[in-house]
Amino acid sequence: MMLDKNKFNIVGCSDADAEVINRPNITYWGDAWRRLRKNPVAMISLGFLIVMILMCIFGPSLTPYKFDDQDYDVLNKRPFGNHWFGTDNLGRDLFARVWKGGRVSLYIGFVGTALELIIGCLYGGICGYFGGKVDTILMRVIEVITSIPYLIVVILLLIVLPPGINTLIFALCITGWVGIARLVRGQVMQLKSSEYIMAAKALGASPLRIILKHLIPNTIGIIIVYMSMDIPAFIFDEAFLSFLGLGVRAPNTSWGTLIFAGQGVMTNHPHELIFPAVAICLTILAFNLLGDGLRDALDPKLRQ
Repeated sequence: MMLDKNKFNIVGCSDADAEVINRPNITYWGDAWRRLRKNPVAMISLGFLIVMILMCIFGPSLTPYKFDDQDYDVLNKRPFGNHWFGTDNLGRDLFARVWKGGRVSLYIGFVGTALELIIGCLYGGICGYFGGKVDTILMRVIEVITSIPYLIVVILLLIVLPPGINTLIFALCITGWVGIARLVRGQVMQLKSSEYIMAAKALGASPLRIILKHLIPNTIGIIIVYMSMDIPAFIFDEAFLSFLGLGVRAPNTSWGTLIFAGQGVMTNHPHELIFPAVAICLTILAFNLLGDGLRDALDPKLRQ
C-alpha cells in the first residue's frame, strides 16, 4: 500500500529553524574565555591578581608616608594609626614598603618572563622549523646550558656584575629561556608540515616570516600557560636571592628583601615578616591556580 506524505506533518522542527538550532559560531579564544569563566578558582585568582597589581601601582600613594621615610620615634611599632602595617626597625611605614616591594617583584617577574619568551620562542622556532643539522647544533647548546647548575650561574653573575634590578633580571634570564625554547620547538616541529605552512612557502614567504607570523602565533596557548607559571617562578627566585642578600639593594626594596629583614626580628616583631610573606605567598598561589585554569581552558581536547 502506498502512503500519502500529505497525511503526515513534521513535528518539533522546521526548515526555517534549521540554522537556529545549530551551535553558534565561536572562536578559539572566545571558547577558551567561556571555559575559563566557568572555573571559579581561576576567576578568583585572576581577580585577586588584578587587585594586587593595582595595589602595587597605587598602594604607596594611599599612605602619607614614603617607603624610605625614617622616623626614629616609631621604631618597630605594630599596626597603629596611619601605619596600617606597622613600622620597621628604622621607623619606615611597612604598608608603603610592602606595595613598593611588590611593584619591584612584579616588575622583575613580568620583564624577566617577557625576555625569556622572546629569546626562547625565537630559538625554539628556529630549531623546530629548520631541523636537521641546525636543530642538532642548537639543541646541543641548550644541553650544555642546562648541564650547568642554575643557581651557581645566577649567583656568580650577581657577584661579578654591578648590583641592581637589571642585573638581577639578566642573571635570572641567562639560562631560564631553555624551557620555553624546548616547548616551542616541539610544537613547531608538529606544525611545520601543515597545509598553511606549505602554502606560505609556495607564496615565497621567508623562513623568519613563517616562524613569526604563522608558527609562533599557533603555539600561543602553551606560551600563555608557561608565562603564567614563569612569572611566580621569577618572583620566588628574586625573593630567594634577596633572602641571601644577593637581590635588590637599598634604597629599593622587594618582597624578598622585606622577608629577609623581617625574619631577623620575627620573634619580637612578627608583623614585619607576616605582611610581605603573606603577600608573596598569595600572589604565587594565585598565579599557579590561574595557570592551571588557563591550561584547561586552552586545551582544545576539552572543548565541548
